[in-house]
Amino acid sequence: MTEPIVSWHGNPSKPRFAPPPGAIDAHCHVFGPAAQFPFSAKAKYLPADAGADMLFALRDHLGFSRSVIVQASCHGTDNSAMLDAIARSNGSARGVAMVDPAVSEADLHALHAGGVRAIRFNFLKRLVDDAPKDKFLEVSHRLPQGWHVVIYFEADILEEMRAFIDAIAVPVVIDHMGRPNVTQGPAGPDMKAFRALLESRSDIMFKATCPDRLDLRGDPWNAFAAAVAPLVADYPDRALWGSDWPHPNMQREIPDDGHLVDMIPRIAPSHELQRKLLIDNPERLYWAD
Repeated sequence: MTEPIVSWHGNPSKPRFAPPPGAIDAHCHVFGPAAQFPFSAKAKYLPADAGADMLFALRDHLGFSRSVIVQASCHGTDNSAMLDAIARSNGSARGVAMVDPAVSEADLHALHAGGVRAIRFNFLKRLVDDAPKDKFLEVSHRLPQGWHVVIYFEADILEEMRAFIDAIAVPVVIDHMGRPNVTQGPAGPDMKAFRALLESRSDIMFKATCPDRLDLRGDPWNAFAAAVAPLVADYPDRALWGSDWPHPNMQREIPDDGHLVDMIPRIAPSHELQRKLLIDNPERLYWAD
């Protein structure tokens, strides 16, 4: 039997950077607990339980006030664990769901009532077996008012994603900036291609997240800071930040969440940029109502 993966730091440090009051972690997850919320039979990895209690305890430790809980692929299109966490948050959490493209209008509106404000399309082949663009587009045209689409892909398929993204009629958020190779630097080909995408539409936003995944030179992730700070500076109204806790499927060096928070002033050095990154931009997407 496969041993569940523990992908989070057991004793994260207290960050030196203090987020402003009301700060939002705009990309985190919950896993299970499996006894209550079983994992999908199609899951490509089996995580250990990391439920709402752990998430909210870490949020307090890191100094954040609110969370955006993104449905993890290990739960497939059963959003129960995420919805349960939102329901227990006293209004301090919102959600991003994964849905079957045949989802009904009633189910979409039930998700909205449960605190969901977006759906996620995952194009990472190692995590999903099927990503039908035509069906994804169809459901994107049936979303409740005020929703957006979150897309997860890697830099090597950015060009083939362009027509699909262009056809989405609601705002779009790109997870982890489309996973560029940050070691190429801020003017490298991956960042240039991503900037071209941002220039193509004014309603594309991005998550300046996951130095631990994108900068394999390791903590303190200097290549990430050098590549991403200019992007945040040039697109201050379009950047979001998130911890990615509990770091799905991380089986190598697990990041210290306190160190991840300390990346924030390195990519958003001014108080104005920090407020946009941590409050204004995610609030506009998830707490507009």
